[in-house]
Amino acid sequence: MNLYLIRHAIAEEENSSGDDSQRALTDKGSKRMRQIAKGLRILGVEFDMILSSPYVRAKETAKILSDVFKMKKQVVFSDNLFPMGDPEKLIAEINEKYSVDSLAIVGHEPCLTGFISFLTARNMPVDMTLKKGGVCRLSTDDLRHSRVATLEWLLTPGILVEISED
Repeated sequence: MNLYLIRHAIAEEENSSGDDSQRALTDKGSKRMRQIAKGLRILGVEFDMILSSPYVRAKETAKILSDVFKMKKQVVFSDNLFPMGDPEKLIAEINEKYSVDSLAIVGHEPCLTGFISFLTARNMPVDMTLKKGGVCRLSTDDLRHSRVATLEWLLTPGILVEISED
């Protein structure tokens, strides 16, 4: 299984309601995410499904991905992708509900790097920065235990935007 962990794009610092879950992408964030998604397509990335946080900025990021990859019906929202999500619950959900070979996971920090640490380093902290719009590819044959995945690559948004402009 290939897992593409994608941090949401650039979002508002705060919104009128003060509710963090309702922060939307900025115009710059939306435009940049579209370029990032195009860069992923140029690299030959494919996924069967998008699993997204229910927060507005993640939903909007997932929608852009689904538009660029022409896969609108394969977006599912998970309560296990909150910013402080539990990697074990996310793994259980994926194993119980989704039978896919390639999965895009759209979420937040520190949840995503925690998930990467859990899968690659037996939950030992991995010192990495997943920038807004950044993408990490993991591969695994068995998504059932910790330290089962290989970190294949980690790409910054800048690299993916540059690829999309070539």
